Amino acid sequence: MYRFAKAALNLSGQSARQVAVRQKSDLSREFHAKYGLPLLIAGATFCTAVWAYVITSTGIAWNLSPVGKVQPKPWQEE
Repeated sequence: MYRFAKAALNLSGQSARQVAVRQKSDLSREFHAKYGLPLLIAGATFCTAVWAYVITSTGIAWNLSPVGKVQPKPWQEE
């Protein structure tokens, strides 16, 4: 049991060091500074294009409001 605990502590210490080294990196900041806005614009354009296609070309019935379209039947006396 002692060996297992010692190995677990060693792994957690090593993992903590690896995380600290990764967080110290500036690669993420450089990536976002370089590609962030173009990627956001491309994603918004793609999303808009897909929804434009879905709305106009698929023939889905969208269940719009029937107000003003539905007329009551005339009253019939029995």
